[in-house]
Amino acid sequence: MAKVLIGHMADIDKKGARTVRYQDLEIAVFKLSDGEVRAVENRCPHKGGKLAEGMVCGTAVHCPLHDWKIDLKSGNVYEPDEGCVETYETEVDQASGAIYITL
Repeated sequence: MAKVLIGHMADIDKKGARTVRYQDLEIAVFKLSDGEVRAVENRCPHKGGKLAEGMVCGTAVHCPLHDWKIDLKSGNVYEPDEGCVETYETEVDQASGAIYITL
């Protein structure tokens, strides 16, 4: 496992997202309304929609293609749909605002 610096808190608006590439991975990084940061695979399991382009609602993101709702904590798709995306552990350095993910 590797801890990777992917940006800073100031880089992402509240309820916003950024796309980060690391080697062959494309990761969507979200800042939730409470300031928590979550990172998931940037691909909806349904048709591959870019989750970073979706709308964040609470602790979920809605896929921009077909509105599938995906929990940003577990990576699970909400019923009645099925599937999941890879999630990545995030850590924020409170002093510097640096955001790290564990791969």
